[in-house]
Amino acid sequence: MDEKTRILIVDDEPINLDFFEVMLGKLGFEVYRAEDGEEALKRVKECNPDLIMLDNIMPKLSGWKVTRILKTHESYAAYKDVPIIMFSALDDVKDKIEGFELGVEDYIVKPFNFSEVLARIRAALRNGELRKHVLQREKRLSTSCTMNESLVEFVEGIPPSLRALRNAAQSLDVKDEEAVSAFTEDVIAETERLIAEAESLSGDAKALRQESASIKEEAHHLEEIDARFQKRFEQAKNDLKDFDGVKK
Repeated sequence: MDEKTRILIVDDEPINLDFFEVMLGKLGFEVYRAEDGEEALKRVKECNPDLIMLDNIMPKLSGWKVTRILKTHESYAAYKDVPIIMFSALDDVKDKIEGFELGVEDYIVKPFNFSEVLARIRAALRNGELRKHVLQREKRLSTSCTMNESLVEFVEGIPPSLRALRNAAQSLDVKDEEAVSAFTEDVIAETERLIAEAESLSGDAKALRQESASIKEEAHHLEEIDARFQKRFEQAKNDLKDFDGVKK
């Protein structure tokens, strides 16, 4: 990965933090760590993670409370779309439902197999990138609709404007210097207005083309990231065939 993907690991067990820091670091991720919910909220603003792996049962603030703050508090609005994978030693359907309703991307019960965790990390990151891509496309579509409406309004306004100038020209007394001067000023003003509107629409069209090209580049970049991570994921599975799992 050219730019390292940032993952924040939140767990009150140092052994788990050490393990993930080493293993994910070997896979090319930039790993950050926090030992409780309060520290997690601070670290989120410090490292702006691409993914949060969050233990549910922790001192000070539980994983649910941290998730609720990230997803709903205005001061954390910039991080509400960061995917969260929540860990818990409890395999309770109600707990899982509550987590998903809060906006958790995935839910893993301890003890777990690291290969499974890698697969879920890959899926969460992939979904996060796809979500960004969809939002960009929606923004582009919205911009296209707005520009189309402006273009229609601009084109529809040209005939009435030209007809008004034509009617004024037909009734103009060319011997009346003041009238001719006033008509000339009207023509110049209307011409400048049309030029300004046309240039504005041209600028919007160029920006839209650039955004479209950027979306295509990001789609290609997403494919590259996915291919690279898949390769590392396969290597990690081979390296961890005999690994039994991590326990709370």
